[in-house]
Amino acid sequence: MTDEPARWTQATVHPDMWADPDDDPREHTGPAPEGELATLQDYLTAYRLTLRMKCEGLPPEELARRSVPPSTMSLLGLVRHLAETERDWRGWIGDEPPPAKLYGARDADFDGAVGEQSVVDAAYRDLEREQEATDAALAAHPDLGERVGKDGISIRELLVHRIEEYARHCGHADLLRECVDGRVGQ
Repeated sequence: MTDEPARWTQATVHPDMWADPDDDPREHTGPAPEGELATLQDYLTAYRLTLRMKCEGLPPEELARRSVPPSTMSLLGLVRHLAETERDWRGWIGDEPPPAKLYGARDADFDGAVGEQSVVDAAYRDLEREQEATDAALAAHPDLGERVGKDGISIRELLVHRIEEYARHCGHADLLRECVDGRVGQ
């Protein structure tokens, strides 16, 4: 007998996909985005949706499960980490001191990811609030070449870094989810 969950997917058209194309909220039915800024924002939106999709349908204890030992990562920890990261990025935009940490000391985003509904609900509220605040701060700088903050980072670099961070953690979420309940897919 094995402790590994059986692999499964909800997709029926392509069995290696997370969802069928008609059910995938990341699928475009209209034209592709126009321009660099719209394209970058579209990729960021898709990765944000992917993270949420990888977490959906799991109870709090499974969201908090550290399913790839010895890593301290969990799906809930990733949600909390990305909320913390969104908050941190706002500190790169202005000249003010960075905002205070949401969860405290280093790795508290993962360490505090416990399987309680109140923690899950708070994590999603934190993520949504921090995403909206960072999006609003960046909307004030539509020129992708503009350099901001004390380090003079370009808006383009900041947007690409956000996409990279979500993409990397969506890869982690793939493995974490498969180990929790066997669900696989893009």
